[in-house]
Amino acid sequence: MVSLPPSVLFASPVVEAEIVVVDEHVELAAPKYSPYLRGPPTDSFRENLRSDTKYITSWISAGWNNDVMTYMNLLYLGKITDRVSVIGTFTPSHIGGDAPPIPFGEVFNVSKFIQDSDVPMVEWDEVKNPDSETIDAIGCWNVWEAVQYYEHYPRGSAIPDWLGLDISYTRGPDWLKLIPNYEHDKCSTFWALARLAYPQDRNKSIGNAQPSPQYHITLDPDEHMLCYDYLYYACAQQSFEFDYDYAPQWKDVGKHLYWSDHVADTAALYVKQLLGYPEDGETPPYITIHARHGDFSGWCWEAEQPEDCFAPLPVIARRVREIQDEIRMRKGIEIPDSHVFMTSDERDEKWWDDVKAMGWVKVDHTAMNTVELYGRWFPVILDAAIQSNGLGFVGTDRSTFSVLSARRVTDWHDGATRMVKWGKKDADAHRKRLDSLDTP
Repeated sequence: MVSLPPSVLFASPVVEAEIVVVDEHVELAAPKYSPYLRGPPTDSFRENLRSDTKYITSWISAGWNNDVMTYMNLLYLGKITDRVSVIGTFTPSHIGGDAPPIPFGEVFNVSKFIQDSDVPMVEWDEVKNPDSETIDAIGCWNVWEAVQYYEHYPRGSAIPDWLGLDISYTRGPDWLKLIPNYEHDKCSTFWALARLAYPQDRNKSIGNAQPSPQYHITLDPDEHMLCYDYLYYACAQQSFEFDYDYAPQWKDVGKHLYWSDHVADTAALYVKQLLGYPEDGETPPYITIHARHGDFSGWCWEAEQPEDCFAPLPVIARRVREIQDEIRMRKGIEIPDSHVFMTSDERDEKWWDDVKAMGWVKVDHTAMNTVELYGRWFPVILDAAIQSNGLGFVGTDRSTFSVLSARRVTDWHDGATRMVKWGKKDADAHRKRLDSLDTP
C-alpha cells in the first residue's frame, strides 16, 4: 500500500484488504482499490468519491507525447491545489481512431510515481466502471475559450464521452491568460488556474454556465471533482516550459513518471536484440537519435531549397560525437557508433541507407513485428522508452517528443543530450559545447 501525502485533505482511509498468512504470520495484503476512493469502480463516479478528499481532472486533445505533458500539467495542478488528480486513458488520435485507448497505468508505473513524488492520483477506470451506462452530469471550467480567440467553445476531447460525462461548461475569466490580448500565445499559469479551486475567486467567476449537450442543464463548476477542459498550455512562468530545467511540472512531477515494467522490459529487450546481446544480460550503454521530419516539413519556409530544411546526417553525426566525447570525459565510458540508435519518421529509403552507412542502428518496428506482438500503441511508446533509457540523446529542436526524452536522459541517467537545429541551411552551425540540452 502506498504512503499517503501529509495533508489534512487526505485522512488515512479505511481500505478493504485481504488477510493472508505468510510463514505462520498474519499480514494484510495490498488493498483491492485505491485508498483515495471509497471502493472499487462504481456506475456513477460520484458514488466512489470520498467525502474527506477533493479531486481534480481534465481531458487530453493532442498527439500522445503532448497528452503525456498535459497529464503532467494536471498532476502538478493537483499537487498545488491539494487534490487527487484523476487521470484518463490515452486516446489514439495519432495511430488511427479505430485503435483502442490505452490506460495511463499500462504506460507508466503509477505506484512508483505516487511513492516517489508524494503526488496522489487515481485513474478514471478505478473511479467509474468503464462498462457503466450511467451518464454523469458535471460542471467544468472552459479554459480554452479564455486563452485563444478563434474557437468560441471548450476544447474538444473524446475522453468525456468515453467516461459517460455530460458537461456544463463555464467560460474561465480573462485573467487566466498569461499574456493578455496576445493572440500568438495560449498559456495560462498554474496559479491562475489554481485560483478557481478556492471559494473566493471561484465565486466571483461563476454564473455563466452553458447547457450540457445531453441533459441541457446548467451546472456551476464542480467543487468536489474540479475539472478543466484542457491544460496542455498550462505553465508556471512562460510557454513551452518543458524546454527549461526549472519547469516545476517536470521537476516535481514528470521526472517521477517512469515506464511501466512491461514497457521498460520490452524496450530493454529491443535494445539487446538489435545489438546482438543476450536477452538475459545487462543492457549496454547506448546513444539514441530522434530525427523528426514528417509533419515538420510544413515549417520549412526559411529554407531556400527543400533539402536545406532538415539537418543532414553529417551534422547529426557531429552532435553524436559531442555526446560520445562528453560521456567519455565525464564517465569514462566509450560508446561506439555501432551502439547508436536512429529513431525517425523519415520514409526515404536512401536516407536510411545513409544511416546504416554511418554505422548506426535503425529501430525498425516493421522488422521487429511490434504492432503484431504488442499493438499499435507500442511503436511510439517504445521509441520514447528506448530514447529515454540511453546514456546519450540527440533530439530535434522544437519537438516535444525530443524534449521529454532529453529530460529523462538527463535526470534519470545523468546523461548527455543535444538538440539539432533545423529549418534552413546551416541552421545547426555552432561551436562545440558540452552543456546539456545545448541550444546555441
